[in-house]
Amino acid sequence: MPRLVVTNREGATSEIEVGDGLTVMEAIRDNGFDELLALCGGCCSCATCHVVVDPAFADKLPKISEDEDDLLESSDHRVATSRLSCQIPLTADLDGLHVTIAPED
Repeated sequence: MPRLVVTNREGATSEIEVGDGLTVMEAIRDNGFDELLALCGGCCSCATCHVVVDPAFADKLPKISEDEDDLLESSDHRVATSRLSCQIPLTADLDGLHVTIAPED
């Protein structure tokens, strides 16, 4: 099981183990991080699951889609390693992935 390290908006960091086949959004949502709204349920249509990925993992992620890029463009808090957590499937290659939940827009 891959490990995911999550920093919430208050700066507290937690490490969770993630089941096979889940996305970062599902792992965060299912582990009690209420501040990640994920209103669209993972359909890449709302940007309420915005996270900032540790730059050490940026090259290991799937390429950003045009839809994801457009949604992130609407955020006042977008940075170079911003991603929608619903678009990041967790795999063994991402073991130890560290993400920070972005401020709410």
